[in-house]
Amino acid sequence: MPNQETMPMPQAAAPPQPIDGKRGASILGPTNPAREAQDRDLLAAPITDKGTVANLRWSFADSHNHLEQGGWGRQTTIRELPAATTIAGVNMRLTPGGAREMHWHTSAEWAYMIAGQARITAIDENGCTFQDDVKTGDLWNFPAGIPHSIQGLEPEGCEFLLVFDDGNFTEEGTFLLTDWLIHTPKSVLAKNFGVSESVFDSLPAKPWWIFQAPVPGTLESDRIAGAGPVPASFSFHMEGQEPIRTQGGSVRIVDSKNFPASTTIAAAIVEVEPGGMREMHWHPNAQEWQFYLEGQARMTVFAADGSARTFDYQAGDVGCVPFPMGHYVENTGTTTLRFLECFRSDHYADVSLRQWLAFSPAELVKAHLGFDTSALAPVQTYKTPVVPA
Repeated sequence: MPNQETMPMPQAAAPPQPIDGKRGASILGPTNPAREAQDRDLLAAPITDKGTVANLRWSFADSHNHLEQGGWGRQTTIRELPAATTIAGVNMRLTPGGAREMHWHTSAEWAYMIAGQARITAIDENGCTFQDDVKTGDLWNFPAGIPHSIQGLEPEGCEFLLVFDDGNFTEEGTFLLTDWLIHTPKSVLAKNFGVSESVFDSLPAKPWWIFQAPVPGTLESDRIAGAGPVPASFSFHMEGQEPIRTQGGSVRIVDSKNFPASTTIAAAIVEVEPGGMREMHWHPNAQEWQFYLEGQARMTVFAADGSARTFDYQAGDVGCVPFPMGHYVENTGTTTLRFLECFRSDHYADVSLRQWLAFSPAELVKAHLGFDTSALAPVQTYKTPVVPA
């Protein structure tokens, strides 16, 4: 073994600088190297960037975190990311037994289970009931106004992403069961339920929001028939869907075609291998809201009128692409990049730049670009997959 005293000390990585070849200069004033290293393409923008494109990146690490016994929740809305006008997101964690109390929203709630397991329940306006257990990779969708609950299961509880079809949504403004009862006279409660006022002496002093409750039993023990099952399941189990595989990764598309309850949110779960990229494209039907689950990425957004801006993303970040701006997403790391693309729409749609050029008259394209479309790689045609029955 070499003598530790003679071994060279590891060299710290040089702090990033706003320098690109002969462009730019070092920072002489205050600096935040750790933060600047997370988004090097803002510090030293590619020469192709131009104009005043709005900020299109936010990290949940910068969001206020509401902690309670039983879990926590933090949100990214139009207040944190003003460019995201149509969708808001909430990252939430529940312990085993931790309950997001019974509630409903003015917006539809679409969800992706990041880790763990949860019990979800709901009823619709006809008294039809729903109960299910969801695990990592599963989805759910509760339409606006539908009362529901979420509770963490053993052994670790759960963490999930909630997506709402309104950029102005706030998780602090939901209709909570305890909040309503606390703000209703006990005499009215007694008359409504046909019991003594003393029954309501045990109501909490303030709304629960998230609280610690006993771990629920089996799913069967929680089954309530009501007026029958809801017509369309509020949950979607991803293991039933084969991904569309490409040379550089894979994608699973979920919208109202294969998840009928999801009428206002369409989504794609995208995986890009190291060195690969989500090709240059745009969406003709909605703004794109992104959540990065794993890996590192770079995205340049083309905003027309000679404007473009490049951003870097990592796990826990939120991205936004205003309608209908062109963009790509490139894996800049050494591991698989996984992220969600979400849209306020009942269907998923995109237009591929490569497909547009390949399916346009060759001479017309050559007149624009100076080269023949035969020089381009073959184009694949994608279709929304159908979940096996």
